[in-house]
Amino acid sequence: MSQSLSSNDFKLNVGSEIGTLRCLIIHSPDSGLGKVVPSKAQDWLFEDIVHLETIRKNEYDHYLKLLLYFLDPQLIKGKLNDIDNDASREFYKPSKAQFHNSLKVVELQKLLSDILEVESIKQKLIASVCAMESVTYHLQNDLLTRSTTELANIIISGTMDNGKMIFAPIPNLIFTRDVAIIINNFILLNKPAKKARSRETLIARYIFFNHPLFTAYKNNILEIPDSLPHFLRPGEENEQHSTLEGGDVMVVAKNHLLIGFSERTSAAAINETVKMLFDRNVVEKVSIVKIPHKRDFMHLDTVFTQVKRNMWVILKSIGMVDHRGNGNEPIDHITTKQPEDRTEVTQFIKGKINEPIKFDSVEQLLTDISENDLKSNEKTEIIYSGNEEFPYDSREQWTDSCNLLAVKEGVVLGYDRNDHTINAFKKKGFMVTHVTDLLQKFESGELNPETLENTFITMPSAELSRARGGFHCMSMPVFRDEI
Repeated sequence: MSQSLSSNDFKLNVGSEIGTLRCLIIHSPDSGLGKVVPSKAQDWLFEDIVHLETIRKNEYDHYLKLLLYFLDPQLIKGKLNDIDNDASREFYKPSKAQFHNSLKVVELQKLLSDILEVESIKQKLIASVCAMESVTYHLQNDLLTRSTTELANIIISGTMDNGKMIFAPIPNLIFTRDVAIIINNFILLNKPAKKARSRETLIARYIFFNHPLFTAYKNNILEIPDSLPHFLRPGEENEQHSTLEGGDVMVVAKNHLLIGFSERTSAAAINETVKMLFDRNVVEKVSIVKIPHKRDFMHLDTVFTQVKRNMWVILKSIGMVDHRGNGNEPIDHITTKQPEDRTEVTQFIKGKINEPIKFDSVEQLLTDISENDLKSNEKTEIIYSGNEEFPYDSREQWTDSCNLLAVKEGVVLGYDRNDHTINAFKKKGFMVTHVTDLLQKFESGELNPETLENTFITMPSAELSRARGGFHCMSMPVFRDEI
């Protein structure tokens, strides 16, 4: 296995959403993303087909370079122009000799390639994937002869080195947060709601149980069980089936976890997860945020994320319990929201699971987290998607205005197309800078990642935003500093 990816210094610790990010797992867009066809787009959870080369060169590459400047600067400082001028892009490709191979910005495909070097793991994983994808026995035997780097690419993209597709790609793997979540020094393996993501779960399970980086944490891997009778009940997706995706899980403090009850995360999974977290002493309290079960919202982190101890960005319509009801119009007195459209917040405390606490709104929960969990002495501030302006609030939430990644407290990444939300950050005193300008200033020494504060980094988004996930989705934090 690669020496650089077997360091004894590799540690897991994520106890917040905003502590300075020191290590994360990502997956750069692979060839499978460029093979999504219109007839299968929605089955594969895409709203549209995207242009792969634009995503790679004009958008995601900037994300990778920025992460390296913050987390592993020695791999990129002084080399930016050389990297940009390399037409072959070997710096970005896990199978190439010039691949960055960072131990702090870790490529999931490289982890997969590493474990495939062990013959017994290689045989079991190929057998599992081939059974899942119903390929022929002859093809399964052929795959056993392939190199580890080619195999890793085939398992992810569904495509042989000669370009022949043998099974479907898994284009959602770029959203690495959905396959697993680090909670303090525990690893929660998730269970996707849609069949299109089943292979992602298999890959994650093999990596976390078998890669040397995670050897010390084998006893801290949490798998969500299904309730026993679910397979006897009618329907493939019944309410007893356990499904939970990482976009619905937020580690807001060392003692406090949020779980979204959404269209992708089931009540059964939440029930089993809460019991497991308390039994293993992972956290002391879990807050369940029930959001409307609609494609518009999808996951908890598509409707709010954290910016600073005392600052959050949120879609207003899921915040307040009901914006009507102030008595100023007749409609306030004759209609109410349907149950499936309501947002509800319920908090469970370890040892008092039969005494749940109810919050009146998401804002009330976030204020409680800022003041009581994170001990903020400043007034809690809420930034609303689209600067609270209709129709920009909903338009920009759709393109992930609320799905921001904090690389450190007060320094967040978001799409450049969400103009009204960005203006709301400007009103709060944030510097707004485009990633290409920032990279050049890091390279010249004009700015320093370590001293950067209160900054919204705008990222190019013409194609990436059409994949329906922001930078919070495209990250699996592995280590953050304590706050």
